[in-house]
Amino acid sequence: MSIQEIIDQQVKGHPVVLYMKGSPDFPQCGFSAKAVSLLRQCGVQDFFSVDVLQDPEIRQGIKSYANWPTIPQLYVKGEFIGGSDIMAELFQSGELKSLLAD
Repeated sequence: MSIQEIIDQQVKGHPVVLYMKGSPDFPQCGFSAKAVSLLRQCGVQDFFSVDVLQDPEIRQGIKSYANWPTIPQLYVKGEFIGGSDIMAELFQSGELKSLLAD
């Protein structure tokens, strides 16, 4: 199975997926910590996360999967939402919470 197929299965196999540096309990960068915090503020305590620091192939593969150069990356119901800056904008407008609630 190719790395793109693995990523595709992860993204489509879970309602909320966060590709990040570190884990939700121990984020390894500020942007990942912010992404986790925003999800939790929206009431999402349990989500599928992938630590890109553990797998260089995933770390590179996820960037081409979404054509998005940075980590973290959030996917909701198989759809790419964005990184922590976009998540913050959606959170401020209330859109993130409704995206996650559907």
